[in-house]
Amino acid sequence: MYKINCLNPIAQVGLSKLTSNYTVTDKFEEAEGVLVRSAAMHDLELSDNLLAVARAGAGVNNIPLDKCAEKGIVVFNTPGANANGVKELVIAGMLLAARDVVGGIEWAKANASDENIAKTAEKEKKNFAGFELYGKKLGVIGLGAIGVKVANTAISLGMEVYGYDPYLSVNAAWSLKRDVKHVEKVEDIYANCDYITIHVPLLDSTKGMINREAISMMKKGVVVLNFARDLLVDEGDMLEALKNGQVRRYVSDFPNSTTAGKEGVILTPHLGASTEESEDNCAVMAVQEIMDYLENGTIKNSVNYPAIDLGVCTKAGRVAVFHKNIANMITQFTAVFGKAGINISDMVNKSRGEYACTLLDIESAPTDEVVKALSAVDGVFRVRVVKG
Repeated sequence: MYKINCLNPIAQVGLSKLTSNYTVTDKFEEAEGVLVRSAAMHDLELSDNLLAVARAGAGVNNIPLDKCAEKGIVVFNTPGANANGVKELVIAGMLLAARDVVGGIEWAKANASDENIAKTAEKEKKNFAGFELYGKKLGVIGLGAIGVKVANTAISLGMEVYGYDPYLSVNAAWSLKRDVKHVEKVEDIYANCDYITIHVPLLDSTKGMINREAISMMKKGVVVLNFARDLLVDEGDMLEALKNGQVRRYVSDFPNSTTAGKEGVILTPHLGASTEESEDNCAVMAVQEIMDYLENGTIKNSVNYPAIDLGVCTKAGRVAVFHKNIANMITQFTAVFGKAGINISDMVNKSRGEYACTLLDIESAPTDEVVKALSAVDGVFRVRVVKG
């Protein structure tokens, strides 16, 4: 029986996927699997029971990834599960920036008591005139699940779309409409596009990527949209660009004291994935990831360990070893099984940065002595008996 703890409310449609082999506990310290949305985990004590954490969403800034990796705890996220919800809000953001819809709504509220509001509106509407999206150039930085959907939808709206992603996956390439122009330099997007939307993860290499230097290369009057992470944009530089007219509008889903209430800024309160459908999709994917890992040792959509899969185990035993990505580890593992007279029928080893995982199917159940010997190998973080 596996115990699952939810650090945040998780949609019931996801929890209903748990079989009779699982029970939900309110005690974090006794859980083998944890489901989380936004709860901060950095200061939590990670028990030896914990095997996996699944984030029902894409961002994992609230989870101590390295700390988990060094304890052999696999962290998953749910890429693409909320992509449609975010895509629709990005399109809404472009429309709000192109047409002064918010200003018009506020005017109508302020003049609600005017008996002649209909006639007055005809005189005032020129103050809220805007632009159409049709024919404008959109630059999409990052062609993952969300970026691809934004690019394809913009093509359907009649926009000319440029996409930039140096790590474009095969699946993303197949999903992109043929009319999307794939550029090799992000500077081409800066120089050509009327609208620029960012869809990249927050890494050391992307933090503050939209800064004074990048903005200076953009077309005057550009609209910048950020529905990915607030720290991707140097917002001090952005406010300066709004004041001097280099940027016409900055649309963000991440309000803070720097941008809230500032001229030219349109903010929404982190609504990107706040739809029933997105929350349901994320919950289902997170639960399925945890179950497949706990039952089979399969790792898919992990953010701290490599993808690894041996399918459903049909042998007597299966062992997962989490270790440093250094030389001579496989030789030492196989030697342990050889000394114990246990035959390895299948094995897969994958690495991701500093961390690696080796999954082994064996023809007899692993003994306590085997587990102890594997754990004693220098560089091993954790040995997990998946079956046996």
